[in-house]
This record gives sequence, C-alpha cells and structure tokens, in this order.
Amino acid sequence: MSIQENIQIVKDFFAAIGGGDKDALLALAAEDIEWIIPGEGWPLAGKHRGHAGLANLLQKASTEMEISSPEPPEFVAQGDRVLVVGVATGKVKATNRTFEDYFVFAITVRNGKLTSIREYVDTQALVRASEMGSSPGH
Repeated sequence: MSIQENIQIVKDFFAAIGGGDKDALLALAAEDIEWIIPGEGWPLAGKHRGHAGLANLLQKASTEMEISSPEPPEFVAQGDRVLVVGVATGKVKATNRTFEDYFVFAITVRNGKLTSIREYVDTQALVRASEMGSSPGH
C-alpha cells in the first residue's frame, strides 16, 4: 500500500468513528488490532485488543464522553505509519466537566488494515474532567 492509501484508510477510520459506523470501522481494523491509551484515573485508559476490544472502547467512549474536533486533524505518514495530530474538545458526561485534549495517534497500517493504534493524549486534562466532586467547568 502507498503512503497516500494508508492516509486514506486512517481518514476513513476516523470518519467511521465520527459517524458511528461500527461495520465500516471493523472492516478497516485488523482482527488482532491493539489500541493503547496510556494513563490511569479515567475510563478509556488501557490496552484494547481485537474487534471486541475496539467495539467495547468505542461504546464506552460514546457512553462516557461527548467529543468533537473543532479543526480537521493533520495526517503525517512514512512507510506503514500514519500520525494523526489534532485537538478534541468535549465533556465527561458523569461530571459534566469540559476538556481540551491535544492528541497524537500513532497508527500502523498493514495490508489495508489498522493493526496498531497508540494514542498520546493529555491524560491530565481527561483525568481532571473525570474527577467527581469538583465544580463543573474547572
């Protein structure tokens, strides 16, 4: 696959997430995909493996948070790696607290499928938004 094809596959993956198209999403992910989100103290952190792990992660994300990307992310690619750089804003539903999250996704694409996602996020912003007992918006 060319670098341009890999970028398009990643763009299609993000479009499927944004549109809630689970079938399209799973069609773009390898059976043994691994999605790692570092951090502790917030609901989405951890290692998520395979189609079941991917589906569970996305279900949890839609249940726990409202997320939007105010600007289209930047895609940077070399070989089988695509980096997605951007910012997301949103709120954690349980606390009604907002966050601004600058992120980088390091994604590996092999044979037209996403095989690995390592998500680098502002874990402190997400933990703060997930903490109970603080006043909303701070």
